Amino acid sequence: MTIYIFDGSFDGMLSAVFDSFARKENVDILQTSEAPLPLFYDTLHEVATDNEKASRVWRKFRKTVSKGASSALTAAFLTDSADFPLHALRFISRAVTSTSTIENDFSDPSVLAVLKEVRRVRGEAHRLLQFVRFQKAADGTYFAMTEPMFDVLPMAVNHFVDRFSDQPFILYDGCRDYGYHYDGTETRRITLSETQGRITSSGKLTADIADKSERLYQDLWRTYFKAIAITERTNPRKQRQDMPVRYWKYLTEMNE
Repeated sequence: MTIYIFDGSFDGMLSAVFDSFARKENVDILQTSEAPLPLFYDTLHEVATDNEKASRVWRKFRKTVSKGASSALTAAFLTDSADFPLHALRFISRAVTSTSTIENDFSDPSVLAVLKEVRRVRGEAHRLLQFVRFQKAADGTYFAMTEPMFDVLPMAVNHFVDRFSDQPFILYDGCRDYGYHYDGTETRRITLSETQGRITSSGKLTADIADKSERLYQDLWRTYFKAIAITERTNPRKQRQDMPVRYWKYLTEMNE
């Protein structure tokens, strides 16, 4: 059994592909250093992430598959599945060595894994667009806290840049402790460690930094949400299906 240890990054996975060819090895397990090792194995190789090696593998891969397939792979890599990096490695390895396209070979477990995970990741990115609730801060910046299942902020932030083209905002991932700040001109990645104590556990701005009218607008939104509800048609199961419970923590209409 051959085990490769990598840093968990996409470039690290591409570097692992390069090393597997250079070392002429078939990789059985591709994992990060935090994951426990099996009791028995033959070879253990620590992959050093190398941007040049990663670029060479990526360029070759892009030449052998469609643009849609390469886009699907990068999106699917955002999944939380511990097994997916190995599927990604095998998908790329087969693509760059095959004489024909493999992306429609649904008998290949790695192809199926890419299709499965890209649906999950893109579905989560779409839900993020639906269930983000912004609050206005005293300085005019709009702030939204969220905790998506996957690291999909990079896939969603451009949507909000288009929608808030003339308004500054911060979109923050509470699980991964980073976000994006758009100042009306450019977008940059930030962390909010310096604001501890000024954002509540439900992602709400405290009164000292929230706009004076923010509480009023939140109350108006909750009133509207209740007014349009048809009590006789209340279906909690359907509601949880369409509006996953993990988003309720930050939804204005679900919090009094």
